[in-house]
Amino acid sequence: MVPIHEDDDLIAVAKPPGVAVIPARGEEPGASLHKRLEAERGERLYVVHRIDRETSGVVVFARHAEAHRALSMAFERRQVEKEYVAFVAGEPPADGAVTVALVEARRGRARPVLPGEPGGRDAHTEYVRERAWRDVTDHVARLRLRPRTGRHHQIRVHLRFLGVPILGDDVYGRAALPLARDLGVTRLALHAERLTVPTASGAPLALCAPLWPDLADLNARLDAVWRS
Repeated sequence: MVPIHEDDDLIAVAKPPGVAVIPARGEEPGASLHKRLEAERGERLYVVHRIDRETSGVVVFARHAEAHRALSMAFERRQVEKEYVAFVAGEPPADGAVTVALVEARRGRARPVLPGEPGGRDAHTEYVRERAWRDVTDHVARLRLRPRTGRHHQIRVHLRFLGVPILGDDVYGRAALPLARDLGVTRLALHAERLTVPTASGAPLALCAPLWPDLADLNARLDAVWRS
């Protein structure tokens, strides 16, 4: 796996969809991105953050304990800027934000907190509608998302709350699965495109992964067949 960036402190790679960052329950440990990368490079790497198995895009690993502490604290203190691209079913307002607290739900899921319910954790996601397409009955949009918090399944739950679930989301967007199949979408149409992290020098480091080929193909098909 060719890194998109590496230095003395960290290594960043573009994770393929369908690969877990860390070993999943019941899965061979060596199949995870972390262990595969360690085996390829012959060095110990430290897990700093994760993205969902079906999400493609930038993942960063620390190369030593001090860098691991610094990067982990940067994530915890919300000093890391994240940008995602998602293809969604429906047509949201042109630009906006979702500020809806989340709570843990059954089977490893999350959901919006109910009025007066304890345990809710603040969650804030900003979005910009970059493109929108339509055919006779359906709408699809490409959104650029900037989550300002890092809650479990935050983007997926917030987009469902907004009424525009991510194409291919078999947990939070089941009603849109027929449309996803018609469009040839076989996984969660979410890509972690950019991660900007602080460095020891104080200068931010922007790490970018181009849109994964299957999503680039989806974009091209929508441009070719659907109206914008």
